[in-house]
Amino acid sequence: MVSTLPEQQTIGYIHSVETCGTVDGPGIRYVIFTQGCPLRCLYCHNLDCREPHQGKPVTVTELLHDIEHYRSYLRRGGVTVSGGEPLMQPEFVREIFEGCHDLGLHTALDTSGYVVLDVAKPVVAAADLVLLDIKSFLPDTYRRVTSVAITPTLELARYLDQIQKPTWIRFVLVPGLTDDPDNIRGLAQFVASLRNIEKVEVLPFHKMGEYKWQQLGLPYQLYDTPAASPDDVARAIAIFRDYDLTVQ
Repeated sequence: MVSTLPEQQTIGYIHSVETCGTVDGPGIRYVIFTQGCPLRCLYCHNLDCREPHQGKPVTVTELLHDIEHYRSYLRRGGVTVSGGEPLMQPEFVREIFEGCHDLGLHTALDTSGYVVLDVAKPVVAAADLVLLDIKSFLPDTYRRVTSVAITPTLELARYLDQIQKPTWIRFVLVPGLTDDPDNIRGLAQFVASLRNIEKVEVLPFHKMGEYKWQQLGLPYQLYDTPAASPDDVARAIAIFRDYDLTVQ
């Protein structure tokens, strides 16, 4: 089959792609991991995505042609752009989404929301779904986890509510770090004030990325932190459900 997609020569930097993802949006997903992230999360398991220009340069057209090969089974799923932080390459991501719509595919943006709002707006407009990672809620805890301020993320969350963009909230539960009931309750109360949230995902902290810190010679501050247990997750879910939120 000859592709009828328009040529898009915008170049972006990606770390990798996953052609059969099942955890980054609905259905089976083609997941693009972009390069570059302004956050420095203590539990980051994608350390090799941090530096903006250390990834593979690729044009939008090259990616869309590859996506086209998987089009038949992506019709009940779609394409997710994750990272790193996709909003560090807004034009690149927007063009990917627009090309995916030409293919009849659902699009999802997985973002921390740490971006100037006006930069995010055109990308959000081209996304069918936003997966918004709110790493914590209490400002001091958020900064400890990420090394940045929470304000831009909350501004994006309010904007997504304003335009009624379908959104999933993702929260990583880290024992001794983000599991304070006041922290979870504050996030639940904030999320419950938004009308566009389809569900909340509570993601248990794991240590599968620890080896990357060792390989890169970086100090891993959570070395002695245990993985979140099923009971830890259940307690967090119960708090979110107290606010009538759909939780997974």
